[in-house]
Amino acid sequence: MQELSTLPLGQAPRMDWPTSAVLVVDDEEGMRNFLVKTLASRCGQVISASSAEDGETLVAQQRFDLIVLDISLPGKRGLDWLRELREQGNSCEVILITAFADLDTAIEALRIGASDFILKPFRLTQLLNAVKHSLERARLARENYVLRRTLSQRSAVASALLGDSAVMRTLRQSLQRAAPVDSTVLLCGESGSGKELAAQALHRGSARAAGPFVPVNCALMSPELVEAELFGHAADPGTLSRAARDGLFYYAQGGTLFLDEVAELPLAAQGKLLRVLEERQIRPVGSEQRIAVDLRIIAATNRQLNEEVAAGRFRKDLYYRLQVVELSLPPLREHKQDIPAMARHFIEELAPRLGLEPIALGEQELAYLQQYDWPGNVRELRNLIERSLILGSLNVSALYPGFAGEPRIDSSAPATEPLTTDLHTLERRHIMAVLGSVQGDKAQAARLLGISKRTLERRFAEWGSQA
Repeated sequence: MQELSTLPLGQAPRMDWPTSAVLVVDDEEGMRNFLVKTLASRCGQVISASSAEDGETLVAQQRFDLIVLDISLPGKRGLDWLRELREQGNSCEVILITAFADLDTAIEALRIGASDFILKPFRLTQLLNAVKHSLERARLARENYVLRRTLSQRSAVASALLGDSAVMRTLRQSLQRAAPVDSTVLLCGESGSGKELAAQALHRGSARAAGPFVPVNCALMSPELVEAELFGHAADPGTLSRAARDGLFYYAQGGTLFLDEVAELPLAAQGKLLRVLEERQIRPVGSEQRIAVDLRIIAATNRQLNEEVAAGRFRKDLYYRLQVVELSLPPLREHKQDIPAMARHFIEELAPRLGLEPIALGEQELAYLQQYDWPGNVRELRNLIERSLILGSLNVSALYPGFAGEPRIDSSAPATEPLTTDLHTLERRHIMAVLGSVQGDKAQAARLLGISKRTLERRFAEWGSQA
């Protein structure tokens, strides 16, 4: 009969320990109870079992961050179970403990994936150090994954929350009030209006600020893989190419999961998301395992969700569940008085990063920027400033395709530099600016320009350059 001893999440973990779920497997009742009592106040949740077979049952039902495992067990040995866990793709930290071991056993344990190896009898500080270091490794692995994903999907929107207009002041006040509350937030606004930045502001102002912020663009996920991406999937024993994988909900543990373009989720995934919001548990695809999740959900959309509900493309119950707090981000055309501050901020931010000299924006250039309607919102403004820095002056011609009529610019205002719409001149200036930013390295400049080095050399030949 399975022997279990559980201390649930009733007692808060110590602040310098990551909140974690730990499984203790030891056939000695006294040692098992000691480990549970010692770790429960530090880790948040500790569950125990008296055999590897009982441990297998628990691992099939719940995701653990750490297993403290005795080597000498009745039935299946601890080393054999650890080997099976690794073969199944389970990468959780495992500390092996034993009263009988030699150097060869310790080497074998570390070779097959043990995080640490402790000999009985051990000192309490020795155990606690091993457990804390293992949990820190697990936390860092999650954070590194989140960081890589965030860097690879970093939005082009910069500080969209700048500005002293009435609408921006109201928005910042609303974000400040909503941030400390753990309720779900729905952010509405056009593409490029800064919804991800607003989500980051909510995260930074919350009690979860020390946890991860995990952005997910639902529109970029394949409909066939969206559930596996969000909730994870179990290993497929029929193929070596599909190992077990944790989902983004798991990586957001203790922090915030930002679901951008949530209206793009398929209806089946919407139903599972609703269940997660209600039960605070996820189940990886192909698994019976239930994993408790402790995170905040922030969703965003550029659509009218009430219209999507009426059209049958979005679940009404999920809409109401996400709409606990709903905030709207204004399009840039509704607060054009903030454009000068935003443009100058982008110049100050991007020029050092690109290694380029700042450009000057006089009254003439600012008047032009404030007459444009900015269908791409703040993202479009930032991209224009970046292109203009590369070209050495405000890239006025970039806005003409979306501009109705000629800009009304005061001709008496001093111009910073003659503006040109000649494509050959713009191309040459652009290439020379990129080349200068990489200290004349043509191979690197070609990569940045998205052309071959041979094409770059041909351009120089056409210009009669000897560089």
